[in-house]
Amino acid sequence: MTQTFKHLIVEPGDEVCRVTINRPRDRNSLNSELMAELTRLLEQQEQTPTRAVVFTGAGDTYFIGGADGIEMMQCNGEEARDFSSRIQGLFLRMEASPLILVAAINGLCFGGGYEFSLACDLRVATENARMGLPEVKVGLIPGGGGTQRLPRLVGFGRAMEMILSGKLYKGSEAANMGLVNMSVKQAELMDGATQLLKPILRQPQYALSLAKRSVHAAKSEPLEEGLRTESEQFSRCFHHNFFPDLMVKQLKKGTLETTADMTGFKGGKK
Repeated sequence: MTQTFKHLIVEPGDEVCRVTINRPRDRNSLNSELMAELTRLLEQQEQTPTRAVVFTGAGDTYFIGGADGIEMMQCNGEEARDFSSRIQGLFLRMEASPLILVAAINGLCFGGGYEFSLACDLRVATENARMGLPEVKVGLIPGGGGTQRLPRLVGFGRAMEMILSGKLYKGSEAANMGLVNMSVKQAELMDGATQLLKPILRQPQYALSLAKRSVHAAKSEPLEEGLRTESEQFSRCFHHNFFPDLMVKQLKKGTLETTADMTGFKGGKK
């Protein structure tokens, strides 16, 4: 059964589900209620033909304007640790999802909002969007995984500069720095997300999910453990018939195509 949500606008499609974070009066900020809804959303969509989810923010000003300041200001030290653990748990759940997650950044995206985007697999931003981790400017540090994911994305030195300065970067600059995959004009944001997903959704879904799991192992495991994870995920590819069936088809044709030639295949959900 399709669930309804208080803070999410969900627009299912054949393969791609578009989700709008809808707390415009509160900067589309992340509070505990919204975090729980996002977890339920993933659980729901993983039981459907959906292969990818594109997240954007309600309105033209904010993608996600951080974590909810009103909720955080009421925390003591122990409660702040629990809040950090909840938001980190959501982002770990996003990374563990077999779906491909895209952050379509349409406005201000800072603090927990940019950490949310880091937990997505791909990021596209409008040229005038601004993003970063400015927590030090209000006497905090990133608490949703930013100190861990950002160095893995852009390197230790650049991440340290970004976090210590609290600087925000426009979408066009962010693309040059590798903070997002691409930047586009405001009116082309969803087209940009579609462009990112087009070559990906040609591939079989199980291969995308196993590849995603293996790449994430590079962030969390030593090399030898990561290689073992890769071998395990590689072996699971052979639980499916896609590759042997493809090879049989090519052998019957009398030609073996390289993977670079396989641009016309569409893998689907399975």
